[in-house]
Amino acid sequence: MTGDARIRRGRTRVESPSLARTGRLLVACPDKPGIVAAVTGFLYHRGANVTTLQEYSTDPEGGRFFMRVEFTVSTPTELDAGFEAAFEATVAGRYEMAWRLSRAAHRKRTVVLVSKHDHALLELLWRHARGELHADITAVISNHEDAAAHAAEFGVPFHHVPVDKGDKGPAEARILELLGDDTELVVLARYMQILSADFVRHFPSRIINIHHSFLPAFVGANPYHQAHVRGVKLIGATAHYVTADLDQGPIIEQDVTRVSHRHSPEELVRLGRSIEREVLARAVQWHLEDRVLVHDGKTVAFT
Repeated sequence: MTGDARIRRGRTRVESPSLARTGRLLVACPDKPGIVAAVTGFLYHRGANVTTLQEYSTDPEGGRFFMRVEFTVSTPTELDAGFEAAFEATVAGRYEMAWRLSRAAHRKRTVVLVSKHDHALLELLWRHARGELHADITAVISNHEDAAAHAAEFGVPFHHVPVDKGDKGPAEARILELLGDDTELVVLARYMQILSADFVRHFPSRIINIHHSFLPAFVGANPYHQAHVRGVKLIGATAHYVTADLDQGPIIEQDVTRVSHRHSPEELVRLGRSIEREVLARAVQWHLEDRVLVHDGKTVAFT
């Protein structure tokens, strides 16, 4: 199943009334006294109820301060542009904040890119179908046709975009055309193509990749077989934001499992794929719930 030049919108879902009244503030600024009081005081005077507050400072004396606040208001309309203008004027400007307000009811428009390995894709589609990922997965894009049946099974448009190894430009241009201006998150669920710096710059801190955690020790094809030869005792996976530097972007989530000489290469592959899909799903969920801030080449993840 293929789509038109632009991705079709996902199915409409009915959100709970409380979710429609929930806002999230993500804040980053120089650390100084009074930040928490200023933010919570602002919310109090607007009749908001703080339900979650998480904070972190790189150094209480001259460091960088990060905070995530989740709160509810009386009606959804209170989270309009007037709220943001008031926060900027009374709090954010005073504390030199980089900040953003998000509405918990908003479902980020998400597109998944995949090649032949389907385990990570299926995990995302299954969780999305069960309502565990608060997103609209609007399309699956692949350089192979293997995943078309999976996308159709979950009612997600599928787009086959072949890649010419000698000239990847046309394929990237086609993918960008499909993503359009309103895609908010791109997930590489084992998409085995290196994206150019020009492509990545369109989605700063909005492309999430998953790979095994053997890098840089075991590169290239068959990393699990290489690891088996070397007798590794741990295997794992890493989910990170994509930057122009290959596999060097800020890490969102990692996990490992212990193995031994008794595990065959095939068993390592099976265990590795299980970790990959779990780690990727957690990273995507945290991003969708506005739990991740990027600073100085790494992330602050309020999980």
